Amino acid sequence: MRKPIIAGNWKMYKTFDEATEFVEAVRDKIPSEEIVDAVICAPALYLPTLVDIAFETDLAIGAQNMHFENEGAFTGEISPAQLSAVNVDYVIIGHSERREYFNETDEAVNKKVRAAMNHGIVPIICCGETLEEREANQTEQKVEKQVKAALDGFTVEEVEHMVIAYEPIWAIGTGKTATADDANTVCGAIRNVVEELYGRDTSEKIRIQYGGSVKPENIKELLSKEHIDGALVGGASLQVDSYLKLLEAAM
Repeated sequence: MRKPIIAGNWKMYKTFDEATEFVEAVRDKIPSEEIVDAVICAPALYLPTLVDIAFETDLAIGAQNMHFENEGAFTGEISPAQLSAVNVDYVIIGHSERREYFNETDEAVNKKVRAAMNHGIVPIICCGETLEEREANQTEQKVEKQVKAALDGFTVEEVEHMVIAYEPIWAIGTGKTATADDANTVCGAIRNVVEELYGRDTSEKIRIQYGGSVKPENIKELLSKEHIDGALVGGASLQVDSYLKLLEAAM
């Protein structure tokens, strides 16, 4: 039985005060990490403070992006060594917004996953198709390509500790959601790719999330499906009550 993981992706939302007030409000209401992994991926500016506020609670703090080099002349970037030094637990890698707006490639995603693993940070590896690709019946082909590129060169032991998030691009922030059956089909296809690369035991251990307009009203149905182990949540993770309801649904 794979433990569910609910990760909020705040994107470029919340002021410093709003972020700290949120974590202070939820930190003592999080279900035990033995039941569900609760994560908030916040803007980088707030990470050290939020880690401190969440210290010794069941809430984990994650980053939304990072560079693959430990240091260097990369103005505006944040390194895995810097994230590790402030005890960040997770990092989102390869989100479609990073790929679309900042030209992040499959090769860069692979390098970032390697860097995260080298520093003990759990990567949440995103994949997903555009509406055009979906309508052309290229969904599974697209996510297979992305997953194989992201996992290239890793050991069985490393892959078992990663998280993959299936986020159809056409469902992110649009209010549209893949049906639970459709999402499960693609998450199952991702699991099959992992099995092809690393064997059945590994494919049964890796956790696969669904993301794309997830909210308290639809999360129970999504989590009831065989291959969906959690959710990467945008808008519904911005409000305290909504986020806590998402966690309750995963229990």
